[in-house]
Amino acid sequence: MIITGRSADVPPRDLHDGKTVFHVKKRVLIGPAQGARNYVMRLFTLGKGGMTPYHTHPWEHEVFIVQGKCLIKSGMEEIPVAAGDFAFVPPNEAHQFVNAGDEPLEFICVVPKEGEPTG
Repeated sequence: MIITGRSADVPPRDLHDGKTVFHVKKRVLIGPAQGARNYVMRLFTLGKGGMTPYHTHPWEHEVFIVQGKCLIKSGMEEIPVAAGDFAFVPPNEAHQFVNAGDEPLEFICVVPKEGEPTG
């Protein structure tokens, strides 16, 4: 059975902690609750000044920028991407996503199920 839905109908989880995460909301669009056994699709929204923590993990992830401007920080690199662009983050690659614009940044991030333990 094919499952469909609207991202606006999925309640966001506010991840802002004021220490390493700023103005970040996450929606799990597809995961175990929808029957996905291997991957989880999440939609992140970063408000103005928003950023994810600088971190690493043992799984890869695939990212598609839906709207806005983003800097992907990794090591000494700052890689600019914008709506319509995609990025592949290999396993164990340190990274951070930063909203580089005045408008909200939205991106889809797909990870294996171990990358989203709550699904």
